[in-house]
Amino acid sequence: MLQDLIETLEQKYRNTYLEYWKDLHRHPEPSYEEVRTSGKVRDILKSLDLEVKTGIGGTGIVGVLKGNNPGPVIALRADMDALQIQEETGCSFASENEGVMHACGHDTHTAMLLGAAHILSEIKDQIKGSIKFIFQPAEESSPTGGAPGMIRDGVLENPKVSAILGVHIWPTLKTGELGIREGIMSAASDRLQISISGKSTHAATPEFGIDAVVIAAQAISSLQTLISRNVSPLDSAVITIGKITGGTRYNIVADRVELDGTVRTFAPETRKLLARRIEETVEGTVRAMGGTCEVNYRWGYPSVMNNPKITAIARNTIKKIVGEKGLYEIDMPNPGGEDFAFFSEKIPSAFVWVGCRPQDKPAEEFPKLHNNRFLPDKRALPFGVKYLCQVALDVLEEVGE
Repeated sequence: MLQDLIETLEQKYRNTYLEYWKDLHRHPEPSYEEVRTSGKVRDILKSLDLEVKTGIGGTGIVGVLKGNNPGPVIALRADMDALQIQEETGCSFASENEGVMHACGHDTHTAMLLGAAHILSEIKDQIKGSIKFIFQPAEESSPTGGAPGMIRDGVLENPKVSAILGVHIWPTLKTGELGIREGIMSAASDRLQISISGKSTHAATPEFGIDAVVIAAQAISSLQTLISRNVSPLDSAVITIGKITGGTRYNIVADRVELDGTVRTFAPETRKLLARRIEETVEGTVRAMGGTCEVNYRWGYPSVMNNPKITAIARNTIKKIVGEKGLYEIDMPNPGGEDFAFFSEKIPSAFVWVGCRPQDKPAEEFPKLHNNRFLPDKRALPFGVKYLCQVALDVLEEVGE
């Protein structure tokens, strides 16, 4: 039985891919700088006699495993980039790259997919179809992301991919739990940049100027009313201004303020509505107070959409790996952005959360994603590897019918 064989092979290669993980964690690289990482991935895939293509979407790597039996083509995707954060985990394989760390678990995604590549390569004589192993750069490069570049470079073509699967390590779930839901898995994540211009003067005589700081404060307050008065209480959205830059001196009325923020939505119609209403609201507020402005709304990641058929297959796979008890049914989409969404726009997909919080650690005490102390439980990785192997075989079987 293939599931038993996967279990045996996962144990055989466990130390191998865990060493990959530690090495990747020790040498993190930010978006589009994943040179060492992609080189390591390339060399490993070539050692497995896979057909390897490099430079896809920048530093992306693709390996193709052709089964010995005819069938469809499916893809497994992992992201490779790290974040500009100084690591504070204190682990023995902590980042050696100053100011950069794998705080979002992309090192585990890459290591798990490499582990799956080892296992699936050993059983290719029993595979019906082909598997593309996609190692993507720049998932953290919002609002563009690295997935669109790989798609433009033909990662889903030649041979054409029928379905794609992805995973993300997840600290709110316990090790041994895998989470999934049909439909929307994540928020659309857009970038909002606003430049407000006024007129400088001495702080003691504000009547001779136009205060860009006061205008910016009013504009920010006005934006928040869009959530309470333009978005249905049955829907949800977030407008966050995370950065404000303006002024040159304490006793000068500022003539310019820059705002930088993000907009998160779930429903496509809400996304379009807010893009329009944000521009109208900011321009109206600024003009009423005597200033001028430029609003730059940059469309970013759409929502990850889990296809009903592929999700049903993935849910059954999860039950095979961790049983009913380990299946976590996600009730609400996550407001974070994820550029796997660009793949899910193009072809049927399923994205799964892999729990990585130690069983004895309360959720409130375990560091979350993008935290400088985030370090997944190493016991989580085998669940991800086994899931990737099994779901690839299950999806190939189902979509090939």
